[in-house]
Amino acid sequence: MRRIQIDPVHPDPRLIRMAVDVLSSGGVIAYPTDTVYGIGCDFTQKKAVDRVYELKRMPRDQPLAFLCPDLGDLAKYAVVDDGTYRLMRRLTPGPYCFILRATREAPRVLHMNKKRKQVGIRVPHHEVALGLLRELGNPIVSTSASWEGETLNDPNDIATYYRGVDMFLDAGWGALEPSTVLDLTDGVEVKREGAGPIDIL
Repeated sequence: MRRIQIDPVHPDPRLIRMAVDVLSSGGVIAYPTDTVYGIGCDFTQKKAVDRVYELKRMPRDQPLAFLCPDLGDLAKYAVVDDGTYRLMRRLTPGPYCFILRATREAPRVLHMNKKRKQVGIRVPHHEVALGLLRELGNPIVSTSASWEGETLNDPNDIATYYRGVDMFLDAGWGALEPSTVLDLTDGVEVKREGAGPIDIL
């Protein structure tokens, strides 16, 4: 693992490009978000997606969300009505993960099980994560940097438990509260209360 210190507010573009080179070549990175640290890869790299599952010790039937820099390509992956889109526009970027109905193309593009009818999408409010997404040009498949149910916010712990990642963008201590998960497939249902407030829904 290559561990690199990065400024969470004004990340060095050179360091962002270095991390994107790793992602583009099929690597897996640990990186900061506006909630907890993430473990992620380029969503077009199937072997890298497999490694994310292995590193996290997750069952393959557990879906992974992916991060986008904005909602510009949303129609490629999800089917949303005008009201749902307006709600997402209001809450992004921010600490929310949205469960949406998947398009027919989504399973192929996202290397999903064809039986899956939903996708999880997040637009983070963090300069490092957004810098990676913009430079990469693809969404990043992501899961939280937790271990056996415990969220890791100490960079040294992340470096220890996830020594198998190719690069670790260390932006200092992370948060402990994950994103709020909203199921928008049929109305609005709070699946998990997290960092995103629900009283504004």
